[in-house]
Amino acid sequence: MACLHDHSCEEHDCSSDWSLYKHVDLSKVSALNEAVSGSVKSVFRAWEQRLNSSESVSLLLLIMIYQGHLESNNGDPELIVFIPFTSDVKIKSISVVGGADGTSPSKMRAFINRDGIDFSDAQNMQPVQEWDLAENLQGILEYQTRYSRFQSVGNITLHFSDNFGGHTTQIRYIGLKGEATQLRRDVVATIVYELTPNPSDHKTKADTGGGISHVE
Repeated sequence: MACLHDHSCEEHDCSSDWSLYKHVDLSKVSALNEAVSGSVKSVFRAWEQRLNSSESVSLLLLIMIYQGHLESNNGDPELIVFIPFTSDVKIKSISVVGGADGTSPSKMRAFINRDGIDFSDAQNMQPVQEWDLAENLQGILEYQTRYSRFQSVGNITLHFSDNFGGHTTQIRYIGLKGEATQLRRDVVATIVYELTPNPSDHKTKADTGGGISHVE
């Protein structure tokens, strides 16, 4: 289901407070079938800058990614985008701004908490949800998730299987809205481990020969 974003952001959950951009682990974002290696990183930015293809991208990244958008290889419209998060999140909606002249993606499928999905996997696996997309050149459409299925998301993989007739698929912005839930499980486990007392750090009565246990 798509939500037309033509309302007042003060009355709806459109503010940057709901943007998951700050929770995207940008250094580990990747894509399959991208024409320019690393260009996928340029499509993640604050919601307010969704139509700006370069303002939020660092100078170094612009040198590496001169196009400022994600594009598939010529003649092959398929793209897979892997998006890991720095904390577990709940995803409420997804927005995709595509290119003109038939290059916008027309279909999107989502898989959560699965690493290393390739095109064969994406075709054969059952997605958590799939959408028929409209051309969203102005960034006014948001696609609602089946919210109960998008809880405790450590990473999400988006598969764009087709477009509106272009020789390539172009994506200029991907926005995710929701909320962070907690520290990642591996971070929590590390914290718990570090807080667990180490018996070797404590001397007991038997160890010291005295009548009082003490900590050195």
